[in-house]
Amino acid sequence: MKVLLVGGGGREHALARSIAGSPLLDRMIAVPGNPGIEELADCAPLSPLDVKAIADLAVQERVQLVVIGPEAPLAAGLADEIRKRGIPCFGAGKDAARMESSKAFAKAFMDRHGIPTAAWKSFTEAAAAKAWAREFGRPVVVKASGLAAGKGVIVPESEEELDAAITQLLALGGEDGSIVLEERLDGQELSLIALCDGTRYALLPPARDHKRLLDGDHGPNTGGMGTIAPVCSRELAEEYARQVIAPVLRGLAEEGTPFVGALYAGLMLTKDGPRVLEYNARFGDPETQVMLPLLDGDLLAALYAAARGRLDPSMIRWQERHAACVVLAAHGYPEHPRKGDPITIGELPEGAWMLHAGTARKDGHLVTAGGRVLCAVGVDDTLAAARAKAYAAASSVHFDGVHFRSDIGSDLQHPKPASSYAAAGVDIDAGNRAVAMMKAAVVSTYGPEVLAGIGAFGGQYDASKLKSLRKPVLVASTDGVGTKTSLGLSLGRVRQLGHDIVNHSFNDILVQGARPLFFMDYIAADRLDPAKVAEIVAGMAEACKAGGCALLGGETAEMPGTYRTAEMDIAGTIVGVVEEERRLPRPNLQAGDVLVGLASSGLHTNGYSLARRIVAGKKLDRHYTGLDGTLADALLAPHRSYLPLLDAALKADPQPVKALAHITGGGFLENIPRVLPEGLDAHIRLGSWPVPALFRLLQDWGQVDAEEMYRVFNMGIGMVAIVAEHDVERFLRLVPEPAFVIGSLEPGTGKVRLE
Repeated sequence: MKVLLVGGGGREHALARSIAGSPLLDRMIAVPGNPGIEELADCAPLSPLDVKAIADLAVQERVQLVVIGPEAPLAAGLADEIRKRGIPCFGAGKDAARMESSKAFAKAFMDRHGIPTAAWKSFTEAAAAKAWAREFGRPVVVKASGLAAGKGVIVPESEEELDAAITQLLALGGEDGSIVLEERLDGQELSLIALCDGTRYALLPPARDHKRLLDGDHGPNTGGMGTIAPVCSRELAEEYARQVIAPVLRGLAEEGTPFVGALYAGLMLTKDGPRVLEYNARFGDPETQVMLPLLDGDLLAALYAAARGRLDPSMIRWQERHAACVVLAAHGYPEHPRKGDPITIGELPEGAWMLHAGTARKDGHLVTAGGRVLCAVGVDDTLAAARAKAYAAASSVHFDGVHFRSDIGSDLQHPKPASSYAAAGVDIDAGNRAVAMMKAAVVSTYGPEVLAGIGAFGGQYDASKLKSLRKPVLVASTDGVGTKTSLGLSLGRVRQLGHDIVNHSFNDILVQGARPLFFMDYIAADRLDPAKVAEIVAGMAEACKAGGCALLGGETAEMPGTYRTAEMDIAGTIVGVVEEERRLPRPNLQAGDVLVGLASSGLHTNGYSLARRIVAGKKLDRHYTGLDGTLADALLAPHRSYLPLLDAALKADPQPVKALAHITGGGFLENIPRVLPEGLDAHIRLGSWPVPALFRLLQDWGQVDAEEMYRVFNMGIGMVAIVAEHDVERFLRLVPEPAFVIGSLEPGTGKVRLE
């Protein structure tokens, strides 16, 4: 195929080098190109901003793909014009390119779509900007809202520098004539670039740019003095992309401007997770120089597929290698770079090459023609070796006033937490330790039917066990412990929380007549405490074992910023089975059927938002009248499982149970109606069972009216069975503990009547 490449810098030389290696390429044309690109392509001396001339050239040369490198042609609408001519184009349209051409637009877009970024405000007047910065009270960064060729960001270190930066960047004007002031974030930077086809994306290896001119990150900001890649694992990069790339594609598509091209997210990895510093609507420069050499596959094929809306993310694969790029800058860069100095390039080591960024030919000799002149790139199996090759290549270059940093990637030869989930506030090791500590307890619940459990990507359960059933029906349920978890965590009593989630889940499928097969848990926290996680899962294993259920595995997730410090969420999914003919509720419920209540063990897992408010200020370690132990003991009594109590009754033939109602959130008033057919009410006779002391204390302390108590709490009855009047005595004999006849069904409208 014939390709037209727009641009003439180091980024485009890197693109040309990768495209030239594709077996699909027949001919490449570059506009305007440079002395390095001209060895790979035919160069046409057109301005990248001459939209019509470039589009005409693409038609004239019958190219099959246009690839646009720089931001200015994108903002000028070149991609739109190319597509109007019916030619596939890898480059963002003008409207989508506003993610780069207007920082004010991009920041407002991030706010609209929930993308994490720094606090900010845009201004068109210096006085208002200066006043806001002083009122904001924290260090800020000043950014030109429009395009500024990599020189539109100033990080002031004093009020004087702040005022000067505001004045300087407002004078640049730009598309909307504004500047953006945003909170200065602390952390390490990361460049994330994705190839996009409007809906799908494929990530390039993440890189880190060194933007300051001088070693040690001193001096003015530049367009970039060097890069290294990769700086984190693919898994972590994909996690970042889910937060900062996917929402952009969804949002722009929803707003009618789908993004096709290279989407660049500049991130700051803060202690609270990644925050977007900026978006670019094109390949980064000099990030592209280290990303592309690490690809394993055909870049041209991926660009062409993306341009046609057919990108398969699997087309982009990463080599297990490292790359480093050292930028060689002209004398006077970035403020006043000198041009026209002769350049000589010596012999380069194997595994290193030189990319032209700001060079030209004068009288047959290579000379400087821009601020960033050359990019020395090295690739090897380790970062240290890649850096060594890049610096050996840089040292072979000479021109008057040449300048390059000597510390590109020096602090990342041995990746620390910044190159792991810890950069986002996530400690993978904590999760691994938790898994190791809980493994024995989990495996103890396995029988021969478990084929794969903890440690696998998904559980495997041998379904041939179900062959003994005539017509098996699978029943599944998902639930969580809720705010009882907070109480257990605060008191350091977490093992019973594992019992809570499993037993609650048992009861939720038991009301449909099902018996448990396997359970899978989910535990999420701001920060994982391996010992607490293991203790909770040990409780789950105990409950599963008692119910003849396999704890098949689960998931732990660390999500800093999503949960409050020291908080945790415990949830789970259970799968059970029942013979189709024994499913509950049965269709023959009728007036006169009797409601039998089975005692609860306490609050179970519901009503804790109200209960915690009521007991605030009470002494949890005190023995209050009527309680068998302390108040904490009563509040944290595990949710009981009704499987052993109802086992015989559910197996009996004929089965006396017509329906079961698990009294959970919503109490009597909302749970019993779930099983009632139209035309029947449940009449509950208050006083027909002993209400435990804990509920009386909560009602008294909180001054809660009676109806609300029965709406929120189980009031001592955790499960209600509905049986025919003639089966009541048989049912009571089959239940191995005292149960209570608490009411009956009567004609009505599907409600509960308490009296």
